[in-house]
Amino acid sequence: METNVCNIVADVKIKIPELVGLKENHKTTIVKVNEVEIGGSEVIIIAGPCAVESEEQLFSTARSIKEDGAKLLRGGAFKPRSSPYSFQGLGEEGLKLLREIRKETNLPIVTEAMDTRQVELVSKYADMIQIGSRNMQNYPLLKEVGMSGKPVLLKRGMMATIEEFLFSAEYILSQGNDQVILCERGIRTFETSTRNTLDLSAVPMLKNLTHLPVIIDPSHGSGLRWMVPALAKAAVAVGADGIIMEVHNNPEVALCDGHQSLNLEEFKELMVDLRKIATAVGKQIL
Repeated sequence: METNVCNIVADVKIKIPELVGLKENHKTTIVKVNEVEIGGSEVIIIAGPCAVESEEQLFSTARSIKEDGAKLLRGGAFKPRSSPYSFQGLGEEGLKLLREIRKETNLPIVTEAMDTRQVELVSKYADMIQIGSRNMQNYPLLKEVGMSGKPVLLKRGMMATIEEFLFSAEYILSQGNDQVILCERGIRTFETSTRNTLDLSAVPMLKNLTHLPVIIDPSHGSGLRWMVPALAKAAVAVGADGIIMEVHNNPEVALCDGHQSLNLEEFKELMVDLRKIATAVGKQIL
């Protein structure tokens, strides 16, 4: 199944798995999440809170981002936290809230499954399943979401190489599911001024190695709210198929990652600029 592909990009000599690899005359895969298509001419914006905290928080945020042009709603019901004492999410209660706001806004839901035992439950509510950075090499989980038949948003591990990232995607595709989106969300380097180092070079690299859509997460990529707009704009400029970012109706009181979440007005202003950049590079944000 494996093959060495060294001639797609000059001086790139890494193993590219068979199903993930970009073959001659192979078109980019379009991942369809309900009626939203990711990987085409439109830059898709995925936004919402890091974690579902309450009905008021989720519904207020979702209504606002919908009005401003977001096409999918993100929100964690199960949260992997560094400390076992931090807020871990609302579980199925959070999934039910996501389902309710989807009925009103028609925004497809993206939410994380952390364990093979959660996949069936999450699949009942989610339109796309997210595999977080910490689980990029959880191979049983990758196989399980592959078999679920749901579109999958796969985040790059914080210390993973491009090659390792692609082989993780191969685990999902090997189960017959090619509806996979690759997400660069920052890697861990020696730099300490930001939460992670956002590897923008991963976008053109991945798009030359694989047929799968590639998106960027500037929220985790920096960990700093004021940096998110600049990184989001850069993501569109380098050819990302979409952006997933954290937006909260009141970040100052967020139970999870408020320091890297845009408020509703900041998101509105950013969307104006992103549309201009998308047009400049031959894409669009509707």
